[in-house]
Amino acid sequence: MTAALLAAARAAQANAHAPYSRYKVGAALATPDGRVFAGCNVENAAYPSGTCAEAGAIAAMVAAGGRAIAEILVVGDGPEPITPCGNCRQRIREFAMAGTRVHAAGAPGVLASFTLDELLPASFGPQHLPPA
Repeated sequence: MTAALLAAARAAQANAHAPYSRYKVGAALATPDGRVFAGCNVENAAYPSGTCAEAGAIAAMVAAGGRAIAEILVVGDGPEPITPCGNCRQRIREFAMAGTRVHAAGAPGVLASFTLDELLPASFGPQHLPPA
C-alpha cells in the first residue's frame, strides 16, 4: 500500500499551488477498506491562510464518507523526509489511532515511518470529550 500512497501523493504534489513558499507538498491516505485519498498544499496571498496537503486528503476522505485513516504518507521535494506539521498531526489524530503509520517521504522516496503516537505522544482526541 505504501507504493500506491507514494504515487498518489506525488500526483497530488504536482498540482500543488505554492507560489509563495515554492515548496510543493503532497499527501495520500488509505482508509481501512483500501480507498486512497490525496491532497496538496494550496497557498493563498493572505499568507498563511492556505491549506496543508494532509488537510486536503482528509477533507476528500470525509467528503466521500470516510471516517478512519489506516495509513498516511506525506511527500515534499528535497532529500529530507517531511512530516506533518503540528496542526496536521492533530487533524490526523481525529481519524487515526496511536499505532497508525505515518510515512515521511522526500525526493528519493519514503525515508522514514512513524506511528502517530511517536509524532504526537499523549495526544488529545475524540475519546477525551463527553458523548454527544
